Amino acid sequence: MTITNSMNVIPVINCPDIGCVRKRLEMARTFLRPGDLLHLDVTDGAFAVHKTWSDPHAWAGLNAPFPLEVHLMVEQPEEHADDWFTAGARRLVVHIETVAPAGVRRLLDLADHHHGAIVLSSLPDTDPEMFEPFIRRFGERITAFQVLAVPPGAAGQKFLPSVLAKIMALRQMSPNATIEVDGGMDPATARLVKAAGADTVLSASYIFGSADPKKAYEELRKI
Repeated sequence: MTITNSMNVIPVINCPDIGCVRKRLEMARTFLRPGDLLHLDVTDGAFAVHKTWSDPHAWAGLNAPFPLEVHLMVEQPEEHADDWFTAGARRLVVHIETVAPAGVRRLLDLADHHHGAIVLSSLPDTDPEMFEPFIRRFGERITAFQVLAVPPGAAGQKFLPSVLAKIMALRQMSPNATIEVDGGMDPATARLVKAAGADTVLSASYIFGSADPKKAYEELRKI
């Protein structure tokens, strides 16, 4: 993949309740265009100790004008996938620590049914070679990977530089894939991950914790 001059940026909603979700959605309307991707963190309190709001039926009722990417930081992603696709998700991020190849096949078939996609992620300390069996079996069907750059769960954590090697390894294994990085993203860390081979960054705190979310979003896009 040729890395473009500007970074793809996806804002992240990581909230404890629907009131917070509504507020961040309204903030996103001030700088995203209809059709721009928005990311929602879903944690179950088991795979990640931190627990977030995670009601797909309520999300569908919010009528958000943005395609949704849902990060399923849960122990049984297959149990949640259909509900989120039905609620409007276009991409589901699942962890290779929680799914076997047979499960990924079922998720890909479900994604095809909903005209969506599956993105594979992993915990920060998971060896990038763990992706190899999935790439070998599903390389034509999986075109996007996520590198989680912080422990799963709470927003506002510090970026782990050790994941830069994983980005480079994934770029070598899948040259044409989208590689997004989630966790600790600000202009300085976004430059690092771009140099390592990423083309997309996700941001919760840097954007929504800013006094000017639109400015923060645009700063990241200029990387």
